[in-house]
Amino acid sequence: MASIKPLGNRVLVKRLEAEAVSAGGIVLPDSAQEKPQEAEVTALGTGGTDENGKEIVFDVKVGDKVLISKYGGTDVSVGGEEQLILSQSDILGVITD
Repeated sequence: MASIKPLGNRVLVKRLEAEAVSAGGIVLPDSAQEKPQEAEVTALGTGGTDENGKEIVFDVKVGDKVLISKYGGTDVSVGGEEQLILSQSDILGVITD
């Protein structure tokens, strides 16, 4: 099985499934559903330094559930599973229970 190790300040995430039923109880077909904005972090990049020479520190860890921007990142297929590589700055927040 192939794997991807993101580089720099990039993060690999797997989108979590969107609700298939609206709040009013209407079943939504796949074509009507928006891309889910919730995802789970599956891999972190290599880090490094930013343009000012300051070390890049990740604010998330593998396994965190995060809220991501709707149209950020690049879709990739990892072992037949669709995932997304995005910059850490495209993560809007960490979802806490």
